[in-house]
Amino acid sequence: MDLNTIRILGLDPGLRRTGWGVIDVTGSRLAFVACGTILPPDQAPMGERLATLHRELLGVIEGFSPHEAAVEETFVNMNPSSTLKLGQARGVVLLAPAQMGLPVAEYAALLVKKSVVGAGRAEKAQVRMMIGILLPKATPQTEDASDALAVAVTHAHHRGAAARARAAL
Repeated sequence: MDLNTIRILGLDPGLRRTGWGVIDVTGSRLAFVACGTILPPDQAPMGERLATLHRELLGVIEGFSPHEAAVEETFVNMNPSSTLKLGQARGVVLLAPAQMGLPVAEYAALLVKKSVVGAGRAEKAQVRMMIGILLPKATPQTEDASDALAVAVTHAHHRGAAARARAAL
């Protein structure tokens, strides 16, 4: 990898499916590295599901050695129980890269869609189509993996502002 290349891990958190995507950024050039979806066992107790998510995320981080991570912010829905469960998964998704020493940025779903498609209310199919254009070698098998790549692309475009915001804290 070129010394001027930054490797970014994008994450789309979920308790049933967490998408991940890795891209390399050299100047303004984006290159697809890998993507996938972590599927914790549906019927397992919550602690086991969260442990599986954590363990598999650490494996992705160790396997691809990203320099930075970006996570999509949680969409809060009307069901408090579902929101709480998603929040627990999101906590693990934020923890794993931070635990490995990576700076972690967060982006609202509207900003991710606007950054990738040009419209904040874009449909998932539009996001997936644009990922195919921006990262022609990308092969996301799920919407979650495609969304994670979109988060990584968003971070590539906004990482300077994210670093300034972290420094201000």
